[in-house]
Amino acid sequence: MTSILLVDDDTELRETVTEVLKGEGLEVVSVGDAESALDLVVDTGFDLVLLDLIMPGMGGMTAVPLIKKRSPKTRIIMISAFSTVSNAVEAMRLGADDYITKPFKIEDLLTSVRKNVEEARLDQCWTILDVDGVFNSLSNATRRQIIWVLKENRSLRFMEIARSLEIQDHTKVNFHLKILKESGVITQDENRAYMLSDFGQHLADCLIIFINTLKP
Repeated sequence: MTSILLVDDDTELRETVTEVLKGEGLEVVSVGDAESALDLVVDTGFDLVLLDLIMPGMGGMTAVPLIKKRSPKTRIIMISAFSTVSNAVEAMRLGADDYITKPFKIEDLLTSVRKNVEEARLDQCWTILDVDGVFNSLSNATRRQIIWVLKENRSLRFMEIARSLEIQDHTKVNFHLKILKESGVITQDENRAYMLSDFGQHLADCLIIFINTLKP
């Protein structure tokens, strides 16, 4: 599940935004100061941080590079009631990925959150795909079909896979299963049923993300 850290000294805003984001199926932790946020980023690691610009103690602008240093892959959306072009430019220069202004419409916030969550997933996918043998696994249509079939059905025995693919040549099916297994994309249980490995699950999820990203 995507995890979000909300950092804002406005208690009412934290409660409202937390409720909205949880309603979107997101995991949310909220704190009222940047110092607490820095500790949580190190201990927990978040996909996304919503960070207020002006707070008692450490301000958001100071916290941005510190968060990025401790968790480089965490994306940051800066929130400010004092929006200026110079503030936005400076926040981006320091490492923020997006910038929204208070008071904001909930739909505008969700649009920014969804965009940054999707981009975070894409970043993760490029890391996942940067592995020997993965592109070889995906280069063949039959192997891609096997991945989709196992994604939809969790686990299948050899003949069930062959029937799902409508392939009569069992030697061909066995060949592609062997390649996927050697690449770590699929595995077998004690009953010899095939299923996606943890890596294979991530790979299938990434393929879905890439397809959705390419849609106009």
